[in-house]
Amino acid sequence: MQREEVMALGDLLAEAVGGATGQIQDVHAAIAHRVFDSLGPSAYPVRVIHDGIARGSYAVARTASSAAIRAGAGALGGTRPKTAPSLQAAPRGRAALGALNGVLGDALERRGSPLALKMGLRRGGAEVPLDRRGLEGMFPDATARLAVFVHGLGETDDVWRARADSVPYGTRLQLEQGYTPLYVRYNSGRHISENGRELAALLDRLLTHWPREVQEIALIGHGMGGLVLRSACHYGAGSRWVGQVRHTFTLGSPRRGRELERVASATSSALGLLRETRPLAKPLKLRSSGIRDLRHGYLVDEDWLGPRTGPRPGRARRIPFLRTADHYFLERRLPAASGATLLAHPAIYGQISERLRRPALPRPARP
Repeated sequence: MQREEVMALGDLLAEAVGGATGQIQDVHAAIAHRVFDSLGPSAYPVRVIHDGIARGSYAVARTASSAAIRAGAGALGGTRPKTAPSLQAAPRGRAALGALNGVLGDALERRGSPLALKMGLRRGGAEVPLDRRGLEGMFPDATARLAVFVHGLGETDDVWRARADSVPYGTRLQLEQGYTPLYVRYNSGRHISENGRELAALLDRLLTHWPREVQEIALIGHGMGGLVLRSACHYGAGSRWVGQVRHTFTLGSPRRGRELERVASATSSALGLLRETRPLAKPLKLRSSGIRDLRHGYLVDEDWLGPRTGPRPGRARRIPFLRTADHYFLERRLPAASGATLLAHPAIYGQISERLRRPALPRPARP
């Protein structure tokens, strides 16, 4: 773990401890408020003394604990050599960062945290350079058919290769049908539209420098990844890469993520009904932009900008699917398969493979 990462984790932990102390203080104050109200005006002098002591005690506890954690992180970070590997160098570290970005990724990006994941293409866990020389070196076996894989909420590109007992979909498509697999890593806590726009630009640059003339692209997304791909196709309208997309696959319904967000929202609302439990609702309101977009199916900026960010957000705009591609949603046909199993399931791969062998849709005539 690098020094900057240690410091950033220390900041997050200090904020969490400070926030927890604040929540305890708020619950304490709410309970005391109810008790003193029941005692009437005669309890006012005692209440003033109680409140003053409580505020001072909690302030000292919050400041001292946060300062101690930050000091400890600073000391630990100072011991890390300049050559220390990043959290992203190990599978467990990458998994932890993926989960953290799913929950707090938008906040991490705003503060410029080294824990915020950057969007990029990956191969074998390594960053893919988006220039001709780098692509030729990393893809000496480049083909004219590309399969782009985009992970879901709280994940990284490692999920496509997580099962040691199975051959990844991308590898099989390369061996059996000549597709070159490309894996996208991104910060799933950002707005879906922000990731979609950035992915559109990334794929445009990829095609500009790809060693071969691209003839066909297949897009494969897991959960939120399917929405990010739809957003990218919208923002990339008119780009050369969009014109080459012939198949899109969404594995698992994004609605699973929406249901999780709805549960958190309902729980937060319920806790907010009582003064004593209201402070406990605060952490549940700290959901990332990506999670909120997932709940409502937001694909474009206009869905969440302006007044739509209020307590009753509007409906997502209707974004048409590409007319040049076939679109598949693989989940209901396999009730026993869910979540990560969809990314390493023989029947799911069979459906993808079979559909990719079908003749592509005829391209609509230009007006």
